[in-house]
Amino acid sequence: MTVGYESAIGSHVGMVRSNNQDSGFAGDYLFLVADGMGGHAGGDVASAIAARTMAELDGHPSADARATAQTLRKAVLKTNTKLRDTVVERPELAGMGTTFTGFVTVGDQLSLAHIGDSRLYLFRDNALRQITKDHTFVQRLVDAGKITEEEAKTHPRRSVLMRVLGDVDASPDIDTEVLDTQPGDIWLLCSDGLCGYVEDSDIEKVLRRRRSLQGAVDGLIDKSLAHGAPDNVTVVLVETTEAPVSDPHETSELPEPNRRFAGSAATSPEVRDGEVTTARTRLMGRRRPVRKPPQVEESHFEPRVDEYLAELMAETRRRNRNRRLLWALGALAVLLAVGGAVLFGYQWTQSRYFVGTDGETVIIYRGVQQDIGSLSLYSVAENTEIPLDELDGLEQRQVERTLGAGSLEEAREIVLRLGVHDE
Repeated sequence: MTVGYESAIGSHVGMVRSNNQDSGFAGDYLFLVADGMGGHAGGDVASAIAARTMAELDGHPSADARATAQTLRKAVLKTNTKLRDTVVERPELAGMGTTFTGFVTVGDQLSLAHIGDSRLYLFRDNALRQITKDHTFVQRLVDAGKITEEEAKTHPRRSVLMRVLGDVDASPDIDTEVLDTQPGDIWLLCSDGLCGYVEDSDIEKVLRRRRSLQGAVDGLIDKSLAHGAPDNVTVVLVETTEAPVSDPHETSELPEPNRRFAGSAATSPEVRDGEVTTARTRLMGRRRPVRKPPQVEESHFEPRVDEYLAELMAETRRRNRNRRLLWALGALAVLLAVGGAVLFGYQWTQSRYFVGTDGETVIIYRGVQQDIGSLSLYSVAENTEIPLDELDGLEQRQVERTLGAGSLEEAREIVLRLGVHDE
């Protein structure tokens, strides 16, 4: 079977950053995302250099996917050398780096290269699956069984990268892989400005409801904006299609190259007179109400992997011990207070409310989420009859963890705010 590929690309600076440190590229055979780091100037320069350098591979198709994967790996290492040379020429850019996740199409296969925490997903048969693994400290904790995937999303060290391109490592390890594809597959490349703030289930919904690839790109960026978009967000979608069989006796002109850059790489950065200038991608997405952006922490690379892992694992153990101690002391204080004034304490709890769920619908409860022996300190105040699965992924998690309120009216206002943004 002969396959073809269609693609769409977009990038947005987000609601917090002053410049776009992401870069993306969608060509005829090569597709990539690079997420830069290293301060106001260094990050956008690093990602743009990576995207522009790697784009030179586009337009050189190969018939061997495994050989192409090795060619891609060598090109990524060459890009790393170019970044290091740039820092030698411009010392003010010291510490800059970038992730890289990209692939080259080879017939009905993809040759993938990956380093950092940008991601590749596969959307097949209406289901989304993550293909790449993040090269982050928290991912190592997850792999070691120290924390769960859910805990990794809010871990204070989630921005620490263990592998990255830049002047920090002369020969970084690059993951390579050959992947099979078939008509109907959609491959999603994205920076962590999307996957770090939008749940996989919500990404899946946008792809299911797409009317076009570019519409899906815009929809995914809009989802990030709806969650406050504290980081730059870049999205590349590539759909595998069934190509028409051509007549071997028919001659036709070669199609025009289809090369599109996004983000910092939309115009090549220039380093001159001690300053770095880059062009910004046109802001994409509709005007819409957004949530307050969460505080964003700059990604950074930690080269002393073993020492850093040992130090942070010790810190994690200390934090867990302190958390358990605080919880035990808090529980003891509650029990003593209730034992000393049961009636007074119960009356106070009945002046509180929280929004939670019974597993299927959103419920307003009166009281506090606490049991003392067989005595429950909360009861149903109102059943909103709002199905839990109608909320997006982040809101479902918030409701499952409960949202406190000082009065019934405040709890009702919280319910009204759920789901105010469009799909």
